[in-house]
Amino acid sequence: MNIRSPLLSPHKMKDYIRYIFQSIFILLLFPVAANKIVVQQGGKVSSIKAALEQANPGDTILVKAGTYREGNILIAKSVTLLGEGKPVVDGDYKVEVFTVEAERVTIEGFQIANSGVSSMKDLAGIGSMNGHYLIVRKNDFVGTFFGVHLSGTNHVVIEQNTFKALLRSDHETGNGIHLWQCANATITNNTIRGHRDGIYFEFVTNSIISGNTSESNHRYGLHFMFSHDDEYRNNIFRDNGAGVAVMYTKNVTMINNIFDRNWGPTAYGLLLKDIRDSRVEGNRFEQNTIAIYMEGTSRTEFKRNIFIRNGWAIKLQASCDDNTFTENNFKSNTFDLATNGTMVLNTISRNYWDKYQGYDLNKDGIGDIPFRPVNMYAMVVERIPTAVLLWRSFLVFLMDRAEKVFPAVTPENLKDDYPSMKPYDLS
Repeated sequence: MNIRSPLLSPHKMKDYIRYIFQSIFILLLFPVAANKIVVQQGGKVSSIKAALEQANPGDTILVKAGTYREGNILIAKSVTLLGEGKPVVDGDYKVEVFTVEAERVTIEGFQIANSGVSSMKDLAGIGSMNGHYLIVRKNDFVGTFFGVHLSGTNHVVIEQNTFKALLRSDHETGNGIHLWQCANATITNNTIRGHRDGIYFEFVTNSIISGNTSESNHRYGLHFMFSHDDEYRNNIFRDNGAGVAVMYTKNVTMINNIFDRNWGPTAYGLLLKDIRDSRVEGNRFEQNTIAIYMEGTSRTEFKRNIFIRNGWAIKLQASCDDNTFTENNFKSNTFDLATNGTMVLNTISRNYWDKYQGYDLNKDGIGDIPFRPVNMYAMVVERIPTAVLLWRSFLVFLMDRAEKVFPAVTPENLKDDYPSMKPYDLS
């Protein structure tokens, strides 16, 4: 009796396996269409929480205009939340409004309002831990403690949002955008006002901050610590307690930013503390108490920046070394450069100084005698701050003229040997 074996032949087995893989590939290439769930007050689905319960990963939840007070809304699925007509999601001053636990979540088009305030928890309009590939776009954050607070969350996009804190004391106001231990973040075209820090980075790497306006914040417009290999480009930091603080960081690029009207007894446009191997280029520093304050800064290039109408353009502490300053414009600053040391460990060359009174006999555009940007009065004020009251007095005039003739206090080698006779076109 001839019985056929139920086992497939090797040739047919290969065809069968190939068929299975082709089917899986087609399913991945053409997934089942995602559902759209519509949330509308008085409608079939009237709450965001109910829509999230019904949703499957990949679904879109469209929320119609209205005010939704649902307590803390937990997002544990990969969904897209879209607001139509800027629906208001109100935390009623009690809770974090959205908490994102899933990856690949998008929240777009909402007004997110009135989160709780706590000294124990960082309550936010949108908070997430490990919610990678999060997109927060075109939302208005009003009266939130923290606007967006992310921890351990990579590949996030936060763009085209507005953040406006309530008028609270410093300890009752968190940061507008707060990232801790994140990577590959993109923060673009947001407007942040009235928070403690507009944008805060700590242990954040390989990220970009671009096109944002951070103004009228209590402390810093931008504050980042231990955050390497990041770029900050085309931002405006205006009228903050202090402009930007960069601390304990390496390989930072800051290009084409505006630091404007950061005034106050301890205010500056840009604080650089213990950073190295960085680049500051094409920025505009205007009307800051101190445009750049540098401490423990090494191997950093300052090129083609504009310093105009600041109290101090640059305060270069003795702990800084191997930095270069080239092709910058210094105009109408009270002090162009101040230092607290006598050793010269930095390079200053080919800058334009409006206080330069030298000549150019060979007409090559470079002054024939060096310019010393540190004057005697700046050294006195550095040691005795109250001496600033003597500014524009005849005594100060005599001191500076005497120092030019017989240098005794100012660092002898802290000078620009090739000063430009004309300002650079940096517009």
